[in-house]
Amino acid sequence: MGRGKVELKRIDNKINRQVTFAKRRNGLLKKAYELSVLCDSEIALLIFSNRGKLYEFCSSPSGMTKTVEKYRNHSYATMDPNQSAKDLQEKYQDYLNLKSRVEILQHSQRHLLGEEIAGMGVNELEQLERQVDASLRQIRSTKARFMLDQLSDLKTKEEILLETNRDLKRKLEESDATPLTQSLWGASSSAEHSQQQQLQQGMSSYQTNVPTQEADFFKPLQGNVAWQMSHYNHGVTNASDSSTTSQNVISGFFSGRMV
Repeated sequence: MGRGKVELKRIDNKINRQVTFAKRRNGLLKKAYELSVLCDSEIALLIFSNRGKLYEFCSSPSGMTKTVEKYRNHSYATMDPNQSAKDLQEKYQDYLNLKSRVEILQHSQRHLLGEEIAGMGVNELEQLERQVDASLRQIRSTKARFMLDQLSDLKTKEEILLETNRDLKRKLEESDATPLTQSLWGASSSAEHSQQQQLQQGMSSYQTNVPTQEADFFKPLQGNVAWQMSHYNHGVTNASDSSTTSQNVISGFFSGRMV
């Protein structure tokens, strides 16, 4: 899998920028050495860091000075002879102005990073402090705006999740209430059915027992009652004997009922 395309822009982090500079500087010097050996070419390489430190490589045994002189002779020799000295002076002045601006920007950058501030005066330090404070306010304002946007997004997501939770809870309660209603309805129907069966059984048993009770209640005494009464106590004539006989008859009558 190939490496992704690296966007070419200034590295903001100071440590990462220094590490990248060291790695790529060594790689560039190595490539220059390999090119000089493989192709038998004369190569001169000059590298200046952001702090002004010089790194150089020259494949010529005569040294960098001879190679640079050779370059100057070649450049001026190929220059248009019709070009006036005034144009050359203007271009050289533009070069000096650009070089001065670059140096000022590099110094300002180092000052903002807290480097090389020992030789600065009080006014310069105060101005630098104001610049740093303004930069901090802008950074904090941007950070606060981003955090507020994230907070708003999180609140929106929270409301959506709460609404979804309420819907799921309502559906769960409805699903739990349906089996309970069915079970209660089934239990009520079973109880009514059992009560109806018991009522029907009670009515059938009542209809079966009523004729038997009536037959027992109206069961007549067997034999001749008068003869039994006279035979039971023959010759009794007084009132006490008559009452006793009547009680015996009544007892016999109710005994036949209770059988």
